[in-house]
Amino acid sequence: MKTIVPTISSDTTGPLGIAHLPRLWQKILLSAKNLLPEGYDFCGQGYDQMVLTALDLDRVETLEYLKTSLPSYPEFEKWILKKKGKIDPQVIEKLNAAIRGYIHTDETRKAILTGAGIEDKGLIKDAVRLNNLDDWTEFHASLK
Repeated sequence: MKTIVPTISSDTTGPLGIAHLPRLWQKILLSAKNLLPEGYDFCGQGYDQMVLTALDLDRVETLEYLKTSLPSYPEFEKWILKKKGKIDPQVIEKLNAAIRGYIHTDETRKAILTGAGIEDKGLIKDAVRLNNLDDWTEFHASLK
């Protein structure tokens, strides 16, 4: 079976304005259908956990909901609002800043840029853009 590399950026938001939430949703749904590439983390301890923690969502319950209901993205946001009620805009702002401001280690940056065939001039440091490059590189490789 062909797999699908998630290419929704961690910087992408939906109607609630929460960075990475659409990507988390996509990865879990792909995992539920066994469509993630082998070894691809469907809900890791980085951005994924940051979102769950910031929104005070139970990890097990959220994964169960997504994997069994396979909701559309707007349905997922509605589920969150039903569980949590209103989300404090400052919580969203703080989470988004943490996601957008995260910097990978030099080693990780160099590995991603090398894999993408880009010379490391030390100019791209943020994890969001580096992760995008990593996904696009893996996506492109999957087409061959």
